[in-house]
Amino acid sequence: MIRFEVIDATFNLRRKNAIKNWIDEIILSKSHKTGSLNYVFATDPYVLDVNRKYLGHDYYTDIITFDTSGYDDEVSGRRGTDRISADIVISLDTVLDNSRTYGATFSTELYRVMAHGVLHLLGYDDLTPEDAARMREGESEALALLPKFGLGEDQKYAGPANNE
Repeated sequence: MIRFEVIDATFNLRRKNAIKNWIDEIILSKSHKTGSLNYVFATDPYVLDVNRKYLGHDYYTDIITFDTSGYDDEVSGRRGTDRISADIVISLDTVLDNSRTYGATFSTELYRVMAHGVLHLLGYDDLTPEDAARMREGESEALALLPKFGLGEDQKYAGPANNE
């Protein structure tokens, strides 16, 4: 099951069912199944607080992925399954800033970040240049699937100035 929540931001995720199908397709294409994925969309201050509180990092980031797959296996009794589960926290402010920095649309950058979190759960990393290249390739493959689900330039976020 895939769920979406918005905290401390003015944002309406559009086309939720299509996005769920897209995420399922990414996961299935890597021979895994969708467990419980919870996407939380929030502002920079909220994500910074999560980063400090749970990871001990004192910096802004676009995404934090908390893998809960093992926990879900323990609760369900399905040990060693190929289901992936997580809480994925995304900063809409940083996604918007990054879209401007990289010359991408907000929608494209948001979808890239959403796929990025799933790819981490599927064993992708981005710590070394080789790993980062593999991650970018995985993100590009995920973004290439968007038209199959009728997704594109459909997400809008005005930024933190309009959240007050």
